[in-house]
Amino acid sequence: MLSIIVAKAKNNIIGKDNKIIWKLPNDLKRFKELTTGHTIIMGRKTFESLGKVLPNRKHIIFSQNPELKIDNENVEVVHSMLEIQQYIENDEESFVIGGSMIYNLLMPYVTKMYVTEINQEFEGDTFFPKINTKIWKETSRQKGIKDEENPLDYDYVIYEKI
Repeated sequence: MLSIIVAKAKNNIIGKDNKIIWKLPNDLKRFKELTTGHTIIMGRKTFESLGKVLPNRKHIIFSQNPELKIDNENVEVVHSMLEIQQYIENDEESFVIGGSMIYNLLMPYVTKMYVTEINQEFEGDTFFPKINTKIWKETSRQKGIKDEENPLDYDYVIYEKI
């Protein structure tokens, strides 16, 4: 079972220059809580932006570059949808964590989305696809805690495929 996890601005921006453009430590804690112990699926640029292999998670890196090799037992590089199929069909939840191209590619196979909706627009170069409300139903919304460390207005929203 594939799920998406993403933080996005009001205008669907998710990043700029391969970086997150806002500071929300609470969202990063939530990301860690939800994904620890699971498989995370991402593109090469997203993997590079992490700066390291995240502990207690299997990393699947989707890349078109057949030469790409990552020497780590918790990392597998895949080059085709056929290699992703096992995660789509598995009952265990795997998380698609980005970037834009991977979200677009895997969105048709996802059954649940964990979206941090930041109630502000940002300038960026990476977008999350528009959520089609004919296909996705909001099943949960929780107000994020705004404080000194988390200065933005945001909500944690769960969408499930209808």
